[in-house]
Amino acid sequence: MFEFDQYLGFLAFLTIATIGFWLMIFLVSFIVPYWIGGSIMEMLKEKKEAKRKKREELNA
Repeated sequence: MFEFDQYLGFLAFLTIATIGFWLMIFLVSFIVPYWIGGSIMEMLKEKKEAKRKKREELNA
């Protein structure tokens, strides 16, 4: 059915495909939400700081 070289190639393909699959699962479930959440928090901090500066300018 398979020669040994073809068998090794098939195993290499399965290994690479499996690693890619789990990497995508990891990125989509952990890294991307962490990145988006951090960006949103940073944006809110900047808006809050801008409001505070504007309020200080009006009071001063």
